[in-house]
Amino acid sequence: MQKNNQPMSMVQILLCGGAVVTLSMGIRHGFGLWLQPITQEMGWTRESFALAIAIQNLSWGVLGIFGGMLADRFGAFRVLLVGALLYALGLAGMAMAPTTTWFALTAGVVIGAAQAGTTYAVIYGVLGRQIPVARRSWAMGVTAAAGSFGQFFMVPVEGSLISNFGWSNALLLLSLCALMIIPLAFGLREPGFQPGNARPVRDQSAGQAVAEALRTPSFVLLTAGYFVCGFQVMFIGVHMPSYLKDYGLAPQVASVSLALVGLFNIVGTYVAGNLGQRLPKRYLLSTIYFTRSVVIVLFLLAPLTPWSVYIFSAAMGLLWLSTVPLTNATVAQIFGVQHLSMLSGMVFFSHQVGSFLGVWLGGYLYDHTGSYQVVWYLAIGLGVAAGLLNLPIREAPVARLRAAQAAA
Repeated sequence: MQKNNQPMSMVQILLCGGAVVTLSMGIRHGFGLWLQPITQEMGWTRESFALAIAIQNLSWGVLGIFGGMLADRFGAFRVLLVGALLYALGLAGMAMAPTTTWFALTAGVVIGAAQAGTTYAVIYGVLGRQIPVARRSWAMGVTAAAGSFGQFFMVPVEGSLISNFGWSNALLLLSLCALMIIPLAFGLREPGFQPGNARPVRDQSAGQAVAEALRTPSFVLLTAGYFVCGFQVMFIGVHMPSYLKDYGLAPQVASVSLALVGLFNIVGTYVAGNLGQRLPKRYLLSTIYFTRSVVIVLFLLAPLTPWSVYIFSAAMGLLWLSTVPLTNATVAQIFGVQHLSMLSGMVFFSHQVGSFLGVWLGGYLYDHTGSYQVVWYLAIGLGVAAGLLNLPIREAPVARLRAAQAAA
């Protein structure tokens, strides 16, 4: 049996963790492709579909805190197993939901819970505990890049499944793909959480860690900025295909657009994680948010053509999830790794509240105004606000952590 003083292989962690995130995030990023097929066949409004995806994001955010708490306490392995089963159940439930209520329950609550147990907060907890500080931000960037590859790879696959098998059968096939997370979870069994090994030493309870975080202004600012990230990426990810179709562009343009976001996000997240080892992460985060607003403004001012869409998608891709490794590495740098999954889940909850509003407002305002214009303007203004919020963040460890480091 592996002992506590024998760290896990970094290659094993990155391969298994990256593959889990590839599957989980890859499936999620394609949900926008189902908006029109489902609403047209079932006779539902865009708002009803958007509300279910918005509930998914909120469920993911709320349950992500508790999923992170369980992963910190019992290890990521058990949480990943439950998350994989819920993912398969939720996708199958989406395929067979007869009403908008059932669709909101399966696509919303169940899949949200599944994502809480199979994505960044849980995987980053393993990285934080098992990978040295000197390479932590880089490793988080690599894993985030894997999630981006999932979008690049899975979105065209999902579009092809819908075209060849119909939207319902495509969801059933994806439910089988989600079960592939189970064997990958075995590669993330941390020795400190296995039977017969001593549990990691803690000098804080979960409640004390939460109280400390909420008393720390930098944590509050980081959390507020992450709200904007969720708003922007989920509005674009879910509503972009319909926005383009409304303007007469072919469905293939939307599929290529989302794939380009994923492709360029591989580069963006890796570079962001790498730069986070060398430069102040708060300045990098501010730059990302400011630049997103500029890119959206230029997109709205330019004539809408397939090439303008592709250029916009590539630019947004570089900025898409590049906030993820920087945000989580900042949390680890300030508070340490004892409760990293839980605290990352708390920050991510804000992200998901933003995701809820981005997705739902997109559908609501479209149904009531016939346009996405107001939501685009909101995305621009919020990007500027998030850039300003991240500037005063202090990345220094809290007093508790500094004292422990001095005594070590």
